[in-house]
Amino acid sequence: MRTLLKMLPLSLLVSTLAVAQNSSYFQPNSTGVKLQNGFERVFVQPFGNHAFRVRASLMHDPSGTEPSALLDPPLEGPGGQAGLDISSTIPYAGNATIRNGDLVAEFNLGVLSFYRVEPNGTRTLLTAEYTDDKALPARYYVQEFRSSSFEAQFSFLSDTGEGIYGAGQQACCRDESVNKKGSTVDLLNFNSQVPIPMFMSDKGYLMFFNFPGQGRMEFGHYKTRFVAEEATVIDYYITTASPGDYDTLQEQYTAVTGRQPTPPDFILGFQQSKLRYYNQSQVIDVAQRFHDEQINLSMIVVDFFAWKFQGDWSFDPSLFPDPAGMAAQVKNLTGAEMMVSLWPSVENLSRNYLALQKNGWLVTTRDGTGVTDQFAGVYTRLVDSTNPGAREFLWKTLNDSYFSKGIHNFWIDQADGGTLGEPFENNGDLITQIPYARSFAQYFVGTQTSAGKLYPWLHQAAINEGLHNLTEQPLTSSSCEYMSLTRSTFAGGQRYCSYLWSGDTESKFEVLLQQITAGVSVSASGISSWTLDIGGFEGLNVDSEEGRELFVRWLAMGTFLPYMRVHGDRSCNIPANASIFNGNNCPNEPWSYGEDNFPIIKMYIALRYQLVPYVKALFQKLYDTGRTIMRPLYYDFSLSDEFVVNATKANDPLVTHQFMLGPRILVSPVGVQGATSKIVYLPRLNDEQMAQNFSWTHWWSGKDFGQGGISVDISAPLDQIPVFFLGSKDDIMSGDI
Repeated sequence: MRTLLKMLPLSLLVSTLAVAQNSSYFQPNSTGVKLQNGFERVFVQPFGNHAFRVRASLMHDPSGTEPSALLDPPLEGPGGQAGLDISSTIPYAGNATIRNGDLVAEFNLGVLSFYRVEPNGTRTLLTAEYTDDKALPARYYVQEFRSSSFEAQFSFLSDTGEGIYGAGQQACCRDESVNKKGSTVDLLNFNSQVPIPMFMSDKGYLMFFNFPGQGRMEFGHYKTRFVAEEATVIDYYITTASPGDYDTLQEQYTAVTGRQPTPPDFILGFQQSKLRYYNQSQVIDVAQRFHDEQINLSMIVVDFFAWKFQGDWSFDPSLFPDPAGMAAQVKNLTGAEMMVSLWPSVENLSRNYLALQKNGWLVTTRDGTGVTDQFAGVYTRLVDSTNPGAREFLWKTLNDSYFSKGIHNFWIDQADGGTLGEPFENNGDLITQIPYARSFAQYFVGTQTSAGKLYPWLHQAAINEGLHNLTEQPLTSSSCEYMSLTRSTFAGGQRYCSYLWSGDTESKFEVLLQQITAGVSVSASGISSWTLDIGGFEGLNVDSEEGRELFVRWLAMGTFLPYMRVHGDRSCNIPANASIFNGNNCPNEPWSYGEDNFPIIKMYIALRYQLVPYVKALFQKLYDTGRTIMRPLYYDFSLSDEFVVNATKANDPLVTHQFMLGPRILVSPVGVQGATSKIVYLPRLNDEQMAQNFSWTHWWSGKDFGQGGISVDISAPLDQIPVFFLGSKDDIMSGDI
């Protein structure tokens, strides 16, 4: 096996430089500018198309080896592989101007501003370091001199009416914002909270703070402030495009952070999961029923505690005596693949504990003790996946236990970093609200506060590297043979054979709608490979009419997501198996939600398979250009529909509770119990759509609703989620995007 240390440096997966410029592109007029301001050094260098990379440090120049999500060189555009090479140095309060494409960076008396060059040659101010007569400096540091690290606050000018989009996935389940203006985003990963320190502005620029530690982004009325609690360098990227051209911003951003390889065809179908199938016979029984009912199936998932001890990363042989036979039988009955859950927790009875402890492959704390948490009545340690040796050990174990036995897909659960991925300690015990969110974790790559987001990121990397090793695919392959499912990530996680889901959500109608805003926000952050728990994770009773209705409504929405995945911890009238930990016997299969709903559920699953060519084409476009799959309405209609622009800024649910699947399908899920109709807003079509003679057509009735700019009251029985399409449905089904 190739050594992960060699295959995965912290800058990760250097890609071949491909500069595809046309003759009109303004090539950089400098390799970079350095400002020397006392102890502070600021480097501004061209990096990708219409973009700059800015690095600031104290006492010494950046080393260039700091943890980074940026590809160097970028996939596209100038710059990269330049180290700290610069053309000029300016002093305190110095002046300098540098241009790359349509973006200009200008120091004026030491204050850095960014401008877009318009087609007529004029310049538009995008943002600048925030200054005022009485204000903290825009670049503000606090250093205790006990180490080379420091706290930093970087502030930038922001217009009061500016729309701010992206910032990753916010915690479930109250945050329904798409426009983040006026909010604060905490840069701390935990269950369902996956903040990405980047954002797009409706003024036509994107900023990414290449910082994997803890801090926050504050989107105030007059300024945007980025706070890093512990850093050795502040490293950010900025790029520009015409206002309203969010696809180009994403293309340029993913050219420096990476593109999602296309997933295997099988995973685009229907994925069956629940908490939990706790023995082999249950898995076979489910596969047999799918076969007998003639329902298409892409994957069956075995959730947590299929192991004997935490950290074994293998099946408990008393519950799963023949993993290879089980996988083969599932494949023979349904054609489906299998996925198995792995947790990062390691208890001292695990067969792997001593080896991990001996080699220093468990997360420690700054005072020298190990990071501990509690689950299922035992204390556990945390495998340090930021350590290349631990990653190699983990993958070798997974290969021996699962991959070599025909189970090729892995569910990376609880690996959000710190402890077991919750915003509290003593996970699962009665004492859960001890008021500290993370232990004083010390990883191989640094502290929790300086590098905590690298933990889930490198956990993904361990699986990704292993999959590529065993399938003999190069790390830069454009496609994936198998996939991992993760609950957490960082910027650049999209370049792995992996997909994100939204964590443990509540089973409520209002949460169904909140998940739309979560999904479009993380998609606008470069992570289009995304899904959720259809039905919500907890609180759904399969015997209740409300629970059954909620499931069907959620499933209808899931039909039109990048991945269609059913999962959840259900309640019902069937008692649990008291001899098995979390031996929940409640069903979660298509036939579990009532005789009247079963045909509807089968219909939606069948529809999903009809949509696979279209979804596959969207993933190919995502890989080629970074074009977002699950699209907020402002992506496609900002230039044609002022109502979409204003409603998005106001977080009006009439607009923010709808989304586009690619450029041709509008989805408006029902999130009200007992509803039989819904008011749907059909945006006014843009010029490109008008030129193709498109109009909004109701998916179910075929009725033409014209070129938009109107609200319609549409019938919405359980078997007809409000969906409208552009062009020909046959073309969509054949994969025409």
